[in-house]
Order: sequence, then C-alpha cells, then structure tokens
Amino acid sequence: MTFDNPTIISADEELIRSLQQNNAFKRKAEEELFNRHAYFIKEGMSKYSLPQEEAFDAYSDTILQSIDNITRGLFEKRSSLKTYLFRIFSNKCVDLIRKKTTIKGSVHQTSSISDMLLMIADSAKTVIQQLVEKTDLDILKNKMHELSESCRQLLAMFADGYNDKEIAITMEYKTPEVVKTSRLRCLDKLRQLYINKKD
Repeated sequence: MTFDNPTIISADEELIRSLQQNNAFKRKAEEELFNRHAYFIKEGMSKYSLPQEEAFDAYSDTILQSIDNITRGLFEKRSSLKTYLFRIFSNKCVDLIRKKTTIKGSVHQTSSISDMLLMIADSAKTVIQQLVEKTDLDILKNKMHELSESCRQLLAMFADGYNDKEIAITMEYKTPEVVKTSRLRCLDKLRQLYINKKD
C-alpha cells in the first residue's frame, strides 16, 4: 500500500491552484474544500466531545484559515491537504476546550457584538475587541455601513438571533454552510476596515 495516492495529490494540486486564482473558480474551490472535509465536524464531536455547533465553528474557522494560508502561499505542501486541514482543525478544537475550562463560570456579554466576536479567529479579534472595550460602538456602526448591503443584512440577522438555516432561506443562500462562510468573510472584511483605516 502506497502512502502517497497520486489521485489525491493531483486533486489537491488542482484545488490549490483554483484557490489561488481570483475568479469564479476560487468560489467553487472554496465550496469544494468545505464540503470535501465536512466529516471533520463529526470527528470534533466524537474525539473532542464538542457540541455540534462548536465543532462546526471550529471547522469553518479551519477552512477560512486554510484558504487564507493557501492564497498567501503559506501552505508548503509538506503533508497532504487533508492532514494539513486536520492539524489546524485539531488545534482549534483544543483551543475551544481550553477556553471552556478557563472561562468556566465567567459572565458572558449578551450583546450582538460579542456574538460576532466569537465568530472571528483569535488573531482577528484584537482590533475589534479593543474598540468594544473602549465602548466605541459608534465607530463599529460606521464601519458596518462601509460593508456591502448583503454583508450588513447577514450580520444584522445573525445579531438578531437568526440561525444559519433561517438566514439561508431569507437571503436565498444555497445552504446554511454557505451562510456560515459568508458571515465569517464579512466579519473578516470588517476587521480589515479597522486595520486599514486605523489612525
């Protein structure tokens, strides 16, 4: 039995090439990558005893991070794409478990801004969190207005308590998974607005 399967390698190479393009193929490749390894979610639930929602979040964050890494040429192909993704996913699951044990018993804010912050990768949180801590909510609202109409509507619905399935139906997205990745992408755009326009 050979360790390197040529079919998997060529499929990985094709997907990586598509992800590095800036056209319609990239969007399809993103969906393909998300769907190809979605079974990781069950792994997160069984191996790390995470609730489905948290395992799903960890997986979505994994896909976003890996797409970003691949786009920026940071994936060095030392392992298969699946192994690379699972390593990131495992780290995110472990991080979730650590946070749970550390934050146990602490009071969580109930504002929609806090809900949004939970969906941003750790490295992206700092800028927005600083603004929230300084109670610069007006700045947050102004930056929200610089997003596209669809991003604003999606984030507003999420902040109002709609789940991904309900948003998919209302905004006519293909699946709740597409809503999830779109929401995370919108939050990343919001983060970029803070970073790029920072005085």
